[in-house]
Amino acid sequence: MGKPIKAIVFGAESNALLPEIKKFPEIKLVKASPDVVICYGGDGTLLSAELKWPGVPKVPIRNSRRGHRCIPHPPAKVIERLVNNRLTRTEFVKIACVVFNDGAKKPKYTVTAMNECNVHMGHINLAVRFKIWLDEEPFASGIEILGDGFIVSTPFGSTAYFNQITRGVFHTGLGIAFKNTTELTSHVIVPDTVVVRAQVTRGPAVLAYDNTPKYLDLREGDRLELRKSAVPATVLTWSPLANPANGF
Repeated sequence: MGKPIKAIVFGAESNALLPEIKKFPEIKLVKASPDVVICYGGDGTLLSAELKWPGVPKVPIRNSRRGHRCIPHPPAKVIERLVNNRLTRTEFVKIACVVFNDGAKKPKYTVTAMNECNVHMGHINLAVRFKIWLDEEPFASGIEILGDGFIVSTPFGSTAYFNQITRGVFHTGLGIAFKNTTELTSHVIVPDTVVVRAQVTRGPAVLAYDNTPKYLDLREGDRLELRKSAVPATVLTWSPLANPANGF
């Protein structure tokens, strides 16, 4: 037998997988430094696993009605494919978001997201104002946009909140979607080589990303830089995907 596969099993009901995993001596269950994370749940379980173990390959097995991005085949079959190296290694673009105080050079926050980064008004009854630049070019002639906020999404995340705002998906680049704003368009798609820059011109606002349980505070003058992350998310899928927005 070759080198064992060091695995962590993750999910609210992940213990249900243990009897199947124990049938394969090729898999060694560990508590840290895994080769792979076997996720058992829905799309939120996959996102939570990526937040906790970024860059480590994930095997998302569906155990939810909302598992669009999880493998729908029986767990025993998925685990057998994992052991036999018959799952497909698939990489997905992530977003790196760096936040600076106005005029500061040292980051206030640095986060990465598999789905999207979400800037939202901090008070339910007080809109947020912001400006956006694409690289160094002011978006919409540099107008100040007023509304609930905006998101920057990956193609993977375009089937989630981006789709709820725009009723569309995209397959390459980064997507900016506006939430109930004065901007006339609902969204814009840019190449993933573009750095999306934004500044909060009136707050308060909050920054959320994927399904992290904590919001990060944004104040008036805070600047954000969002770009393609140097490290992708790696998911082991049942078979090759035609594009990142496809279900598993």
